[in-house]
Amino acid sequence: MKRRRKRLAQPVDRQPSGPQGTQLFSTEDLRRYAYDAGYVSDGVASAHEPVLEGIGKGFENLRFSLRAGRQTIGRASNNDIVVDESSVSASHGWIINQQGHCVIMNTLSTNGTFVNDKRIHEATLKHGDHIRLGQAEFVFLTREIGPPRPARLTWIAGGLLVLIGLAALAWRLI
Repeated sequence: MKRRRKRLAQPVDRQPSGPQGTQLFSTEDLRRYAYDAGYVSDGVASAHEPVLEGIGKGFENLRFSLRAGRQTIGRASNNDIVVDESSVSASHGWIINQQGHCVIMNTLSTNGTFVNDKRIHEATLKHGDHIRLGQAEFVFLTREIGPPRPARLTWIAGGLLVLIGLAALAWRLI
């Protein structure tokens, strides 16, 4: 008896296969798949996933989460972090986030990379460091600025204490 193989449905806009049937994806497709799969950060700064926050003119509302590993930064659209500013080189630098330490490296950019107003080739970043790529300015955050937010566990513990207090009061009244 012959067995028929089931063929999986392929999307109409499928990219051509590479050597040995390897599926090829564009950068935009990969970003969309990562977003759909839930791998996009919520943008909250933490020691595990620090944030670059724009502070220069025109960059006030930009926040880039720095996931683990190496990320490229520059003006070209194929970078992990795209900074749309003419003074930023197409491939300006790298930011490497490994084991709780972030290092920024300049990759021979035209206008240089500065950390706390010192031109660098490579520097380890600390919370609050000011980073300038050409004329684009950012601050490196490993925690949110302002009053700390209560942890979820604190809310749960507080809620339990309130319930216990209400139960004790109800017991006395009965």
